[in-house]
Parts: sequence; structure tokens; C-alpha cells
Amino acid sequence: MSEDLLVVRPAFSAIDLERVETELDRLLAHCQDTVDSVVANVQTPAGAVSWDSVKQPLSDAHNQLSLFWSPLSHLNSVMSSDRLREVHKASLPKLTRYWTELGQNKHLYNATLALKSCAEYEQLSDAQRREIDNDLRDFELSGVALSADKQQRYLEIATTLSRLATEFSDHVLDATNAWQLHIDDEARLDGMPESAKAAASERAKEQGGWMLDLQFPTYYAVMTFAHDRALREEMYTAFCTRASDQWTGPVTDKDGASDDVLLWDNAPLMQEILSLRAEKARLLEFESYADMSMVRKMVSSPNQVMSFLDDLAQRAVPAAREEFAELAAFASEHLGLDSLQAWDVSFASERLRQNRFSLSEEELKPYFPASKVIPGMFAIVGRLFDVSIEQISDADVYHSDVALYRITDKSGQVRGEFYMDNYAREKKRGGAWMDVCASRQRTAEGVQLPIAYLTCNLTPPVGDDPALLTHNEVTTLFHEFGHGLHHMLTRVDVAGVSGISGVEWDAVELPSQFLENWCWERESLDMIAAHYQTGEPLPDALLEPLRQARDFQAAMALVRQLEFSLLDMHLHLESRAQGEGGAADVEATIKKVRDAVAVTPIPAVNRFANGFSHIFAGGYAAGYFSYKWAEVLSADAFERFREDGLFDRNAGQAFLEEILERGGSRDAMASYVAFRGREPSINALLRQSGLDVDQAA
Repeated sequence: MSEDLLVVRPAFSAIDLERVETELDRLLAHCQDTVDSVVANVQTPAGAVSWDSVKQPLSDAHNQLSLFWSPLSHLNSVMSSDRLREVHKASLPKLTRYWTELGQNKHLYNATLALKSCAEYEQLSDAQRREIDNDLRDFELSGVALSADKQQRYLEIATTLSRLATEFSDHVLDATNAWQLHIDDEARLDGMPESAKAAASERAKEQGGWMLDLQFPTYYAVMTFAHDRALREEMYTAFCTRASDQWTGPVTDKDGASDDVLLWDNAPLMQEILSLRAEKARLLEFESYADMSMVRKMVSSPNQVMSFLDDLAQRAVPAAREEFAELAAFASEHLGLDSLQAWDVSFASERLRQNRFSLSEEELKPYFPASKVIPGMFAIVGRLFDVSIEQISDADVYHSDVALYRITDKSGQVRGEFYMDNYAREKKRGGAWMDVCASRQRTAEGVQLPIAYLTCNLTPPVGDDPALLTHNEVTTLFHEFGHGLHHMLTRVDVAGVSGISGVEWDAVELPSQFLENWCWERESLDMIAAHYQTGEPLPDALLEPLRQARDFQAAMALVRQLEFSLLDMHLHLESRAQGEGGAADVEATIKKVRDAVAVTPIPAVNRFANGFSHIFAGGYAAGYFSYKWAEVLSADAFERFREDGLFDRNAGQAFLEEILERGGSRDAMASYVAFRGREPSINALLRQSGLDVDQAA
């Protein structure tokens, strides 16, 4: 059945930062007028309570606000500037106040309760009922039942937390951008890939020599390949002390004058964030912020999470210790490193991997040019879900690296669009993520097309060659595209449960981790891998070692993720509001967690948490465990394709229809069972990680 599609793309070239606050004020006033109108209508004697009288007007008003704000928020992450930061910082309190007061509006809450109780409720779609139920839950989590003075305190906390998260992220970005190391002796770069050296030479420009920075492609190249141990130590120390009191890199204020290093120290922010989150939870009568966080997740309690993590740790830590002992022995015998340090681990691991599997990342990179990987990824998704993807020419984009694409299904209907921004650069936040540009939802003009931002920090092209990607970068690209498909392929027309919206946070990573599996199989690799000069497919001599190396140091990698997850949970379980013991001591908590699970050496100078944006500036607070929880789902889901065929049409359509198209319109477990025919088993993840399945409970 065809639909009238409404395509609303950002007009990036028309954005005027001087008018942002005025326009935001207008849109927020319109939203508030809409809220007042809905409430007034319901409260009149003849007022009718229905979806069209309560939910639809708010959906339309909030959509206008979202379409305006999403490109500005995105640009603040990928094209940072002093003026954009000022505008963003000035706007956040206004947005926070509006959304917090909306969640505490008792009249709107009562109107939503009345909608749930009215005769029409049972006639609504599953998605509409789900959004109403979620709204009622969110009213409660926003403090709708609090007294006036407690609501005011809740608003103060929310506003402060929004500001602190932005400052945290800005500090990490500023420290990353500030650090550079000029190299004039090429011998110090021995072992590094020629492509990384060429990029460093380009950055040096008129200075000559080579310029290293803390962007991840550079950092990875040095830590993994550079023979110069002192250089690795210097890079490691700079990277792991960003935004901390241990930072020794340059710090400047806005006028360019030297300033105190503590200008960028995130430690005070972390303590305040943890304390305020604890106070927020206490206001709502939760024992901890971790308990509050579970309300929007598949798991039922922090105890369930801790049992899950502890169970994985019991299986993984002994195996990880064996892996590290093997690495240390190899480093001592073959590399002359008798005392393996943190800045040696990646270097020694790569050498051991080469020794064991005759495989180097540098041998693989020529077979993964972005010019082959990206269209190949589109072709894989096309076979799996019967869609086609094409670039939209002459699109209004915000940087020359960015391209806009359209997804069309087998019936010829456009399903979504996405902006792809792949390469690392200055003024761009590190990491990789998918964000919402526009959500699929029904409007008076038609069904609004979902649009996504897909952002990575991959190795950029150098000279006339295409970007040559590591296999790890390829899996990152697939991961983020999986998130994008979850957003874009939805069939749900209700914004609050469309695409990724309304999906339990510990299930959000399922489609992303699931899609990574196609980076390892011959049939799919032939679609994304070919030598950039000869066109030769990835030879068996490289494929077999690549697949054999998949679980190389898998236990060490799993334990590292468990360290992050346990740190996150402990910090949010043990933090208390000021006056009740205060926030957990971050460094003491890290030490406790590392003593229990870490197997690699960590120097005292390390301040990892000061850059842990996932939990201090992102959406993973008391939720980082979601990566491992969802990995159970994704590994088990892929088992069906192992059983039925890598591109089995029925399996692909089932994943599309029961998970991707359903979005948040029903419980994530119900969607999973509809796809798989049963609840997930942890065995697939254990097998994938090279751990003992026989010990599974």
C-alpha cells in the first residue's frame, strides 16, 4: 500500500546561529500553547478525550521542535565551534525546563490517564497504546506526583545535569584537539603503517616532518605498530589522562593564553553528576540511580544485572589471565619486554597475532577500501532485507565528507534516508554513533520519512588513495548502520515508539551487533573486500587467519567490557546525594573493580573515567551493561542464519518484520521471541567468545 511521504531534511546551509535562540523560543512557546490547549479542551464539560484531542496535537508540535533542534545538536558534535557551543549551551536550559515541566504537568498526566481509561483505548493500535503506557511511566519518572518544592528541585537537578554532561563532553573534545606531537626523526615512526605516516606528514604541512594527534586512527596506529616504546608511552599517557588533573598537554583559554590545567578536569563534574543523579532517584523514592535506570530496561533490577556480569566474569577472568600470561611470555621472549606495560599491550598483541596467524591488520587494509566496503555493505543489507540504497546527489550537507543516501524497499517505496559522516577530523567528537534526524510518524500532510545521522571516526583517505580501513573499522561501520536500519526501516507511525524510540535500552544494541556478523563470512566478505589496486578478492590465506583470530584474546576483550560495565553499575549503586554520604569515589571504585576483573597492567596516572562519555555525557548511565546484554541477543539471533543460511530470505524477512519494523511498539523480548521462536540463550555468546559452553547455567 503506497503512502504519502513527507521528507523533511535539515537545511544546513541556511542555519543562522544568530537566530537560533529566537526561533527556539518561538517553538517552545508553541509547544507550551499546545499543551495548554490540550489540557483546557479536556477540562471543559464537553471535552472529548481521544488520541486526536490529546496525543496528536502534542506529537505535531514536538515534531516541529525536534526537526529544528536535531541538526543543531548534531552539528555541535561534528562541527564544533565557539559560537555554536555558546548557542547550544544557552539553549539547553530552555529545553530542559520545557521537557521537565511537561513531565510534571499533572493536568496533562490526568488527561493521559483519562485517554488510557476511555473506550477508544482498546481500539487504538498496539503502537498507540504502547506510547500511552510509556508516557504514563515517564510522567512518574519525571516527578509528576512530587510536591511543588520537590518538583522545583527536580527541575534544578535536570538543568544542572544537562549542563554538566555538555561540559564533560566539551572537555574531552578540547583536550583531544589540543594535543599534538611534532616528530622530526622518521626513525621514531618505525613500524607504523605508511598510510598513517603519510597522514601525519600531511598534518605537519609547512613545518615538515610528521604531526601526531590523539584522533583515534592516529592513536591506534602508534599504539599498535610503533616500535618506539617511549613514543607509545607518551601517546598512551596523553590519551588516558585527557580531561584530568594528570593531563600534561597544552591548555589554553579562549584568548589563547596559557591557563590552569584544571580548566579541563572532569573529576569535579563526575562527582557532581553522580551525586545529582542519586538525589534525583531519591526524590522519586528509588534506592539508587541504578534502580531508577532499570525501569526503562528489559532487566528487572540491578541485582539481575550484577548476577549477569558476575557470571560472565567467573567464566572470562580465568581465561583472560591465561591469555595475558601467554602475551607476557611472548613479549619477554620475542620482543625483549620483560615487564609488559599498558602501552605495550596493543603492540605486543598485534605481534603475537601476526606470529600465531600470520596475519597483520596492515595486510588486510588494502582489501578494505571504503569505496568497496560501503557499497558492499549496502548490497549485503539489500539481500538481507530486500531493499536498495542509493546516494542522493546535490544534497545540502554540512561538510564535504558527508553524503546523503536513500533506502527503498522491493515495492519501490522509500523507507528512510541517512547522512553518512565517516572520517575523523578536528572539531568532531570521537567515537561512532547513530542519531535521529527525523522520526517516522503520521502527520496531517502524510507519513514523515525517518532520517538518521550515521557518524564514525574512521581512517580518512590520504593523497589519491581511497580510505583503507582496518577490519575493526569495518565492523564499526556495520554496527552503526545496524542502528540506522533499526531507526529507518520501522513501519510504526507513532513517534514515541517508532524505530529506536521506546525500545528498552538494553535491547537497542541488538540490530547493531547483529549486523557485525556479516563482516566475518566468506560470502558476505566477497561483497565488501577487494584489493584497492588490483580488485583481487580477499584471499583464503588472509581470510582463514582472520576468522581464526576472531576469538584471539576474546576473554581479555570481554573482561575489559565487564570492567566498564561493573564500574558503571557500582558508581550508580553506591552514590548517594550530598548529605547522604555523597557520590562514590570514582578512582577507588575503579581500583575495586580492576582488582576483581582486570588482567592487564594499568598505571596510576590512568584516568579512564574522566573520558568515559558513555555514562557521564551519553545515554548509558547505569546501562553500559547493555552492550553485553544485547550481545547475548545478537549472537543467538545470528545462530538462526548459521542454521538456515547467511542470506536466507525467510530469516531476513523475519528479522525485518519482527524486530526492525516493530521498533518500540512492543516489549523487546516479545519481538525477539517472535523472530527466534524462543527466548535467547547465552550459549551462542560463549561460543563466540571462545568460552566453555558446558558451564552455562
